[in-house]
Parts: sequence; C-alpha cells; structure tokens
Amino acid sequence: MDWLTPLIFAPIVGSIIIALVPSKQTETIKGVSLIVSIITFILSLFVYAQFDKLGSGMQLSVNVPWVTSLGIHYHLGIDGISLLLIVLTTILTILCVLSSWRSVTHGVKGYFISMMLLTGGMLGVFCALDLFLFYIFWEVMLIPMYFLIGIWGGPKRVYAAIKFVLFTMFGSLLMLVAILYLYFQYHTYAGEYTFDILKLMQLPLPITPQHWLFAAFALAFAIKVPLWPLHTWLPDAHVQAPTAGSVILAGVLLKMGTYGFIRIAMPMFPDATMTFMPYISVLAIIAIIYGALVSMVQKDIKSLVAFSSVSHMGFVMLGLFALNQEAMQGAVIQMINHGISTGALFLLVGMIYERRHTRMIAEFGGLAKVMPVFSAFFMIVMLSSIGLPFTNGFVGEFLILLGTFKANMVYGIFAASGVILAACYMLWMYQRVVFGKVTNPENEKLKDINWRERIILIPLVVLIFFIGIYPSPLFERTEPAVRQVIAHIEKTRQAKMDLQRVDDNTLALREEDANTAPTADNGGEE
Repeated sequence: MDWLTPLIFAPIVGSIIIALVPSKQTETIKGVSLIVSIITFILSLFVYAQFDKLGSGMQLSVNVPWVTSLGIHYHLGIDGISLLLIVLTTILTILCVLSSWRSVTHGVKGYFISMMLLTGGMLGVFCALDLFLFYIFWEVMLIPMYFLIGIWGGPKRVYAAIKFVLFTMFGSLLMLVAILYLYFQYHTYAGEYTFDILKLMQLPLPITPQHWLFAAFALAFAIKVPLWPLHTWLPDAHVQAPTAGSVILAGVLLKMGTYGFIRIAMPMFPDATMTFMPYISVLAIIAIIYGALVSMVQKDIKSLVAFSSVSHMGFVMLGLFALNQEAMQGAVIQMINHGISTGALFLLVGMIYERRHTRMIAEFGGLAKVMPVFSAFFMIVMLSSIGLPFTNGFVGEFLILLGTFKANMVYGIFAASGVILAACYMLWMYQRVVFGKVTNPENEKLKDINWRERIILIPLVVLIFFIGIYPSPLFERTEPAVRQVIAHIEKTRQAKMDLQRVDDNTLALREEDANTAPTADNGGEE
C-alpha cells in the first residue's frame, strides 16, 4: 500500500479545507488544522511501522509515470534518514499548531493554510526520488515560509522575508541548472531522459563536471543549512518569524540542506565530495566556533538561539564530511536532536515573549521564583542543547567528535572547543534569565505556563531523555542508509585508485621495456 502519498498530501488537502471555512470562524480553522496535523502524524507512524529497519535501499517506493515525454516520474521512497525526518516534521507541526492557538490573532485563516502547505512541501522533499519532483517540493515550501515571516513576523519582517527568499532562490536557480545538465548528460549516456535520482547516481562523470555540479548543488544546500559564510539570512529570519515559524525553520528547514548533501550531492558526485571534503570541514569548524562566539554576546534570547543553530549545524556538516560511519551517523542523529532541542528553545522563548512582549535578556531575572515549571522545562532543554550526558544532544555530538578525531585529529580538537563554548553561552544566558533576584517589577506578575503549553513541551522533553538514554531505535534505522552512502563513495574512490594504479604500472612497464630494449647496431661499421 502507498503510505507516502497520503502522508504528503494530507496537509495540502487540509489547507484546501481550511480555505473553504469562513474567515470569521477562527476556532473552526484552528480545530481543522489540529485534526489534519494529528492525522498526518498518525500516517507518519504507519510509515514508521511499515519500515524494515534491517532493509537497505529505498523502501515503500512509488514510481508512476507523470510526464512520460520528458521522463518525469512521480517517484517516492524513503530510507532510515528520511524516515526520522518525516516523523520529526509531523511532531513539530502539531506542536506549532498548538503554540499558535492564542498567539496568532490576525489573518488566522491564511496563517494555518501556510502552515499546512509548508508541512506538505517539507514531507515531499524527504520522500522525492525524482529530481524534478524534489525541486518542485523544494520551491513549494519557500512560498508559505515567506508569508509566515513577512505577514506574521516582527517589526522587520518584510526585510527578513525578502532576504530569506533572495538567498534561497539564488541557490535554487544554480541547482536547477545542475539538474538540467544531469538530465541531458544521462540521455547522452543511456539514451533515456530521466530525473530519477537513483539512475542519475550511476552516471559516470569526469572529475571537472563533477566539481562544477557539486558546487552548484552544494551552494543551494549550504545556504539552507546555513553554512558559514552563507548564514546571514538566518538570524534575521529567526528573530522576525513568529514562534511556529522559528520552530519549523530551525527544526526542519535547516535540515533540508544537510539532507540534500547526504541524499544527492555526496553520493552523486563522490570524487568531488573527496575533493571538497577538507574545505567544507574547515567552513564547518568556523561555523561551530563563530556561531558560539556570536551567541555569547547576544542581548536577545531568540537571537542567541538563532546563532546557536549556526554552531550546531556546523557540527552536522563536520560529521557528514568526516566520511566515516561514526561521524556521519552522529550527524544524522544530531539533525533530529537539533530539531527537538532548538525547536523546544524557540517554543519556550515564544511563551515568555507572549507574557512580557520582550526577549531582551536584561529584562529578566529571577524567573525561577515566579515561573518554576517554565524554568524547569527551560533547564532541561538548555542542558540537552549543550549536550549533557543522558540527553539527546550528547549522543549526536559524541559520535560526531569520535568520527572527526578518527578522520582528522586537528579538526576534532577545534570542534571540541565548540562544545565548551556552547556550555558557556547557554549557562550564562540561563543564569541571567532564571536565577537571581526579580529585578523587574513586571516579572513578579508573570503566570507560570498553563496546561496547553505543558502539553506542547512534554513530548519534546520525553524525546530528549528517550534518545539520550536509549538511542538504539534511531541507530538501527539510519545505519544501513549511512553505510550505503559511505560504501558508494568508497567504491568510487577505490575504483579510481585502482585505475590510477593500473596506469602507473603500465607506465612503469613501458619505461622498463624502453630501458631493456637492445640498441640498434650500426651495421658493423667501426
């Protein structure tokens, strides 16, 4: 049975249903959004249950001709990496709908339509195995996020939304050019027009075209990550976006970039991956340290969390390009962990903003006395973000550092400094916001979080401890997919080394023959 199509299109159909509801019936619109997001989550659980954790390759595949004259297929499929990202997306969507229940007061209908369309686009990206389909979903999710930031964001929302679109569109256009090049090259090679990702991975490409194609895809994905120095759109988008927009942006959209690397750029261009590996690793280390140092001097809590994402995603990129099992699997797990922990941080910041209408650290202090439950949740999430043992953050970061030290000890030493810096800026921020005296009289009037807000946070806290204590279910489902990516890159690398060895041996034999060949005599003349 096809589970992926209903999973993708349930929120899209939900957006159509919401569009038919009169704008004045805001409670009905919210109820429909919640029901649709719950149905989507249940469908993701069915997908999770149907997935064979021991199987390799793509599962639950659907491959139907769409535009046959152009070789475009409606081709879907998932592996363990996309499976976990799908479940994460559906969980965060429910929590975002609940978090928006009271905070969104204008344009409610348009807001929840945008949320549902965004969810469908994100799920489509994680399921698409046709590059044309992948590109369509990649662009579709850009539009609702633009509206979420530009309409329901902060004072500088229009500037942030335009900046977000310009950065993303620039990378997307280069990716489109690369897709079309692969499309025509495969026809020259096999006599068939196709956008099928699995077929295009078999296309033998010379090293120079690989470099250019990898660069085009990598730029699009690096902007989305975002990798330093392409990160400048992120703080503006995060700070200006509504709470739910920030949660989805950090929890899922940033993962589109790292997912693109591991699904397309790395396995499709293995030689170029090896060439660019040290350069991207250095950029990732810069992102880790730079993001941490800039976070340390932020005066706005939301801005601090936004810059911390630059640092955390730097860890993910470093793990991917260490190109060994430990680091890459740690990177995949950390993609999920970052979505949980940073998503929870943005939810907490949104809750305190609704009460005080400020996010400035200096405006707070002593919240532990007036909001003890909020402070307890905040402490758990903060500790998971800095990677405390027995929380989810520790599992991913430990594996990334283990694999990085295995690949390059110098890289590992620099990356480890990011863990120390993260503890510094997070603990310092928490101490200033939560502990000490209640310095501002307005803080004395604050009410602790209500049951709706606790229901939002409890699932994330459960996941924080579950993954931190028992990560095996995640490892079991991602290990075959990670191993396959590494094996594909290593196979190409080994074949290239074998070919080079054969060429060297041939050259050596020719030189040896030339040296031992008898010299032509001069006919006996003396």
